[in-house]
Amino acid sequence: MEVLLYHSAPSPVRLRLAEKKTSSQSLLPSAGEKTQVLFSLSSSSSSSVYSRKHYLVNNTYQQDVAGSLNSIRSHRVSPIRAFNESFSGTVLGGEQSLEDVSDSADSVPKVQIPGLPDESKGESSAPISSCYWEWKPKLNVHYAKAGSQNVNSPPLLFLPGFGVGSFHYEKQLKDLGRDYRVWALDFLGQGKSLPVEDPAPLLKEASPSEQKDKAWGFGEKAEPWAEKLVYSVDLWKDQVQYFIEQVIGEPVYVVGNSLGGYVATYFAASNPELVKGVTLLNATPFWGFLPNSSKSPLLAKMFPWAGTFPLPPNVTKFMDIVWQKMSDPETIAELLRQVYADHTTDVNKVFSKIVEVTEHPAAAAAFASIMCAPTGQFSFNESLSRCRESNVPVCLMYGKEDPWVKPIWGQQVKKQLPDAPYYEMSPAGHCPHDEVPEVVNYLLRGWIKSLESNSSVTLPLLNDAEAQAKKYDLTKDVEFVREGSEKLVRVRFFGSQFSLWKLLKSQIKVRLQKVGMNPR
Repeated sequence: MEVLLYHSAPSPVRLRLAEKKTSSQSLLPSAGEKTQVLFSLSSSSSSSVYSRKHYLVNNTYQQDVAGSLNSIRSHRVSPIRAFNESFSGTVLGGEQSLEDVSDSADSVPKVQIPGLPDESKGESSAPISSCYWEWKPKLNVHYAKAGSQNVNSPPLLFLPGFGVGSFHYEKQLKDLGRDYRVWALDFLGQGKSLPVEDPAPLLKEASPSEQKDKAWGFGEKAEPWAEKLVYSVDLWKDQVQYFIEQVIGEPVYVVGNSLGGYVATYFAASNPELVKGVTLLNATPFWGFLPNSSKSPLLAKMFPWAGTFPLPPNVTKFMDIVWQKMSDPETIAELLRQVYADHTTDVNKVFSKIVEVTEHPAAAAAFASIMCAPTGQFSFNESLSRCRESNVPVCLMYGKEDPWVKPIWGQQVKKQLPDAPYYEMSPAGHCPHDEVPEVVNYLLRGWIKSLESNSSVTLPLLNDAEAQAKKYDLTKDVEFVREGSEKLVRVRFFGSQFSLWKLLKSQIKVRLQKVGMNPR
């Protein structure tokens, strides 16, 4: 496989020359893989200072998805395999399978659910509006919204994971926006919520060419509006609070993926009166490395820099190296391959949006600030405990094949919140809302209906009899149609008496059955 990569303008941190990367002989395409794809990304304006990147890719990942990011195949990706005969999708190879946590395929009941609105068949989806809200001077927050006409419906707010933005929730906005009022937020320092001015510019005596090639935030002195700016979970928690108070104007259901799940929990623990419920989608259980100054003032003094502007010279040199690697489209493509379990999922748009964000002149310094920002005042476990004490409803939806936030993390949350419904989906990775949006949207609708009805409506995937016995766990195959093809996702519901020991016993039992033993 040969990949041609070249740049027509300087990168945000360092001018990089055109480069040609040729793989080893072992990566040559097989005889059956002959498709050639031209994959091109560029900024919207021809006069933009951002770099343009073009890819010429041989040896497509999947021949019937021409032009897809899936065609950028890496030799490090494991061979694809199906979970079992009843599953129509595919997932990366690994040790776990559906049988590890469930009954055999012929004993699992199937449930039909609606697919996403198919606009090609005349099915209408909710239109999405792109908006900006000025929270503070020079700090404009981007957000997307849908369903404004649903005035009497519950409001939903989606919080993104690290490195993405509101664009990652397009499938929720278009679908759930038909029934609810839906917002998706870009955290400050991410997505389209990056500053429109340099928070720490070069000194005025710097030459125009130096100012042009320099990324924002790497100057000698911070602007007054950016002197205390740190892209931390405390900043994002406050951002969510004021957004709900000033833009939405009433308590909401908050849904967060990965970093967004952490912030959602932290926010709910701090402002339970503004929250109707929290849904965690593979929430990261920790964030930040440096101590919080208000929580550990003595320890925090040992670290003279904690994400503020301008960046110190030693951090600037280090970030020059790190950012070149992290912003490289090949790195971004590899990360997406890791976190999506089903590689038939089209992630072209997500890939393009992420690359576009990395080309913003403020992106490198924002990344450095995020990575060096202090922890929040509450840990993830402390936030969960406060949510429980405040009776904030929590629902857990986790992709089972997540290589980062593995199922054990979701199960630990379930152990701490035994009454929270917990749905484990397979195949699904770190971003189930984008990979299996049909299932996530169905579960969200059902959970909200159950809460809004004071539990007179049973939880999704449970019938009346199962609802009476919901302290136990059950497994169902959820079937839906996507682009004319039937898809199947296995969902396991864990009840209030869930225990890690029982789960381990069931896994051992299944494995023993596979090798011919019949344990009791």
